[in-house]
Amino acid sequence: MTEEFQIRVLPQVAYNEANLKAYIAQEKGLDQRTIYRVRVLKRSIDARHRDIYVNLKVRIYVNEFPQDDAYTKTDYQDVSNKPSVIVVGEGPGGLFASLKLIELGLRPVILERGKNVRDRKLDIALIKKSQEVDSESNYCFGEGGAGAYSDGKLYTRSKKRGPVDKILNVFCQHGASTSILADAHPHIGTDKLPRVIENMRNTILNCGGEVHFQTKMTSLILDGDEVIGVKAIDNHRSALSVTREFYGPVILATGHSARDVYRYLAEANIEMEAKGIAVGVRLEHPSHLIDQIQYHNKNGKGKYLPTAEYSFVTQAQGRGVYSFCMCPGGFVIPSATGPEQMVTNGMSPANRGTQWSNSGMVVQLNPEDVEGDDLLRIMHYQEKLEHDTWLQGNRKQTAPAQRMADFVNNRLSYDLPKSSYAPGLISSPLHFWMPSFITKRLQEAFKTFGKQAHGFLTNEAVMIASETRTSSPVRILRDREKLMHIRLAGLFPCAEGAGYAGGIVSAGIDGERCAEMAAAYLKQI
Repeated sequence: MTEEFQIRVLPQVAYNEANLKAYIAQEKGLDQRTIYRVRVLKRSIDARHRDIYVNLKVRIYVNEFPQDDAYTKTDYQDVSNKPSVIVVGEGPGGLFASLKLIELGLRPVILERGKNVRDRKLDIALIKKSQEVDSESNYCFGEGGAGAYSDGKLYTRSKKRGPVDKILNVFCQHGASTSILADAHPHIGTDKLPRVIENMRNTILNCGGEVHFQTKMTSLILDGDEVIGVKAIDNHRSALSVTREFYGPVILATGHSARDVYRYLAEANIEMEAKGIAVGVRLEHPSHLIDQIQYHNKNGKGKYLPTAEYSFVTQAQGRGVYSFCMCPGGFVIPSATGPEQMVTNGMSPANRGTQWSNSGMVVQLNPEDVEGDDLLRIMHYQEKLEHDTWLQGNRKQTAPAQRMADFVNNRLSYDLPKSSYAPGLISSPLHFWMPSFITKRLQEAFKTFGKQAHGFLTNEAVMIASETRTSSPVRILRDREKLMHIRLAGLFPCAEGAGYAGGIVSAGIDGERCAEMAAAYLKQI
């Protein structure tokens, strides 16, 4: 027999199954020995007051062990001899598009400019060691996309866009912990996600799909106003680049940092529009300080609570200022994708166990905030800020940084706190050289956040420049219903790089939707 309950318990009760069994037995008048298993279906922490509670939805198994899987499994068929669809990019949009194509009986052919998820790790390690960035293999480019080594956060607000649960279940099927199905803010962890991505790729290959690494799309192949394939440079087989052609409808899921793709689309007069982004810094606190603030306890999180998260949002001088991609117990990482750039991002391992917590602190930037009518003007704004940051960082991946309270008070930081940022920090007056559009609003917002959370505005926190890759600087225009480009038949602009998603889950949902529309398109032709 199974029963489900909504319960509200202290953290020490929610900490393990044995404690939950004892609590439920007492509360529901059951014999504890008859409760064979407790499965947590939903979990959230209520830390609004001094007494902290964990809200749980649980399923108990009385006098029986679970016969049902903890996740819903998807069946994937052999598509070796089925029509091909070209998927450009193997981030979450491309991966989920490919898996959905297999579900629908189509054969995905993935072109990924970077390396496989394991080999990427070596190039990422070299950034710290040599201060050099491989422009084709880095924190943004390669199998798994930008999310693979920058956290694996699965929280999304895009519930209306499609089946969030389906995305999470597919991750579980490929090795992610089933806790992501229960947690209010699910998270795989940058140390666990590569294995999951590898398993997803193996599913694609075992079903007859193709994955081509170090193969960079250079242009679309057009027949009038119809996209029939892509041209790509294969850098994998030899020292000499080989041009190859791949034929089929195209799902374009290149991610928000593929600036060469945006340049190509602009030069080819393929319809796009400038899109707003958010720009700012990475803000890093000692994690124990955030725990103390969020849990209202000078002892911090204690034994039974996870490392604390936060979320801040306000308006400053007519623009939104907010925290972005908050990484509790994490690291700040170098996220440039080319030479003479300095970009920061954040990540957390699965245990969220480091002594720091960081978040993007960013200001909304709209197309009208940048002069001119160039479609790529927001991208050019990003590039200039990243280049200026690189110059201020001594022309290396060392990051210009400033203590938080010093920044708010327009003071130089004469020293900097210990930081998770591996290439190192250099003291710099961010308030002086960063655009006043950003700095004035951040200063105002930090004062507001400091009032909302006592102790948040502190010189123990360090601001690390610059956070610029929050989303795509353009939107590739597509039909609202068919998800196909407004003019070019057979082209499906997809996920974050096309301006239609913001994070792993929403990109996965959009990938699935594009796959469905590509399948519908193939039936018509």
